Amino acid sequence: MGIDSFVKAAKLGTKGLNGKRFVIQGFGAVGYWAAKFIHKDGGIIVGVCEYNSAIYNEGGLDPDDVKREMMANGTLANYRHADEVETSDPAFFMTKPCDILIPAAKEKAINKDNAAQIEANVILEGANGPTTFMAEEILLAKGCIIVPDMLANGGGVTCSYFEWLKNLEHVAPGRMNKKYQEKQNNKLLSMMGYVIPQNSPHMRKLTGASEIDIVYSGLEEIMNNATSENWSHAYINDLNFRDACFGRAIKKIHTHFEQCGLMI
Repeated sequence: MGIDSFVKAAKLGTKGLNGKRFVIQGFGAVGYWAAKFIHKDGGIIVGVCEYNSAIYNEGGLDPDDVKREMMANGTLANYRHADEVETSDPAFFMTKPCDILIPAAKEKAINKDNAAQIEANVILEGANGPTTFMAEEILLAKGCIIVPDMLANGGGVTCSYFEWLKNLEHVAPGRMNKKYQEKQNNKLLSMMGYVIPQNSPHMRKLTGASEIDIVYSGLEEIMNNATSENWSHAYINDLNFRDACFGRAIKKIHTHFEQCGLMI
């Protein structure tokens, strides 16, 4: 979700993720699901780097097929759909040509030793602290945009917030208005002169939002707004993206303390 939000906010082309090439380092929960959503939205996964092997295919890789290979064999060394395979230094494939690199495995994966060789235009930090300070200085000098971890991988804690709200209210999202939405949809069609039989397969398209639909919708809204606001702040104040995110976060905390009467 953070990837799509950033592409929209930064106006990196008019087609969103469609056609953009991605290299993903780490194919666990973060890397795999990022790859799955990217692939679904038309992005091309050209490279996957794991701890013991890495693969590259300029034409694109199927995330589900790659995941099955890794789960079955514990390595991608013999993956049949790879044009190139690296086992001695898998992290080297992070320097492969791509539009967006997603380090999603560990801290300091991008450092002073490999930053100069990275060809990605954008680095989106899926892991916590994957880029060192020195590496960031090198990348910024090259014109690379770095989407910081505090924003890029905020989707998980945002969904935890939704879960907290659900526990407080003791009601699943959408349960109170699902039927109301269905009735409104049917009423709108009736006003237009359409009548759809209850047993018609088209009725499924009229059902109210499910809990997962509402979670995705809320997550998209929050991530889109956060990314757009931080990107605008960076652009207006001539800041890099990380400094803009930190600056706005500190300002929000200061304002909260001030409103609570905790400032001297």
